[in-house]
Amino acid sequence: MQAIDIMTPKVVSVGPGAEVREIAQLLLNHRISAVPVVDDDHRVIGIVSEGDLMRRVKNDSDHGSSWWLSLFTGGKDAGDYVKSHGRKAHEVMTPNPMTVEENTPLHTIARMLEKHHIKRVPVLRDGKLVGIVSRANLLQGIANAAVAPTQSPTDDRQIREAILNEVENNTGVQVEGISVIVDGGAVEVWGLVESLEQKQAVTVAAENVPGVTQVENHLGMMPRGVGYM
Repeated sequence: MQAIDIMTPKVVSVGPGAEVREIAQLLLNHRISAVPVVDDDHRVIGIVSEGDLMRRVKNDSDHGSSWWLSLFTGGKDAGDYVKSHGRKAHEVMTPNPMTVEENTPLHTIARMLEKHHIKRVPVLRDGKLVGIVSRANLLQGIANAAVAPTQSPTDDRQIREAILNEVENNTGVQVEGISVIVDGGAVEVWGLVESLEQKQAVTVAAENVPGVTQVENHLGMMPRGVGYM
């Protein structure tokens, strides 16, 4: 299996001029912990993670507070002035992040994440952002790779794309919050949705795609505004 088989497509990204508050809201709304920063050609120039935003905040008197709440209280005493006071994505992002091509094997991605102690890596096609692979995507892909496919990778990729399109266009589920793995027509879905109805809708969407032989829905439920991935 390769990056294209497990990546989360439809990546939420921002431009270099995006405001920090806007980025924080995106992380909350989409239940994600980082967004790539892309230029006008959709090439990755950086990544803004929860950790980058946390550098803006240091509040020794309230360790239990959520970092995103602290963003709106004007945190002080961060180590680096630009990181702690920057208002734009290009000022707070980690520049030149590691990336992989869509045909990168899973074992290569696994070694990269482990060696560099990172949680996710943008996926490129012809130098442009087409997806992102997180540790969760990788673990799900490795688990499925243990079973030899009975269908060609091309067929499975077409099924996966069709499922994601059906979910995005007809169910109201945010596809950047779910991970779809297809192996020999057998589908596994992971991630978070907002309700039981959304979870059921994803199952129905997958079952109605030609070539799907079975669907295992492992989606958890978390109402909007509660936590993040």
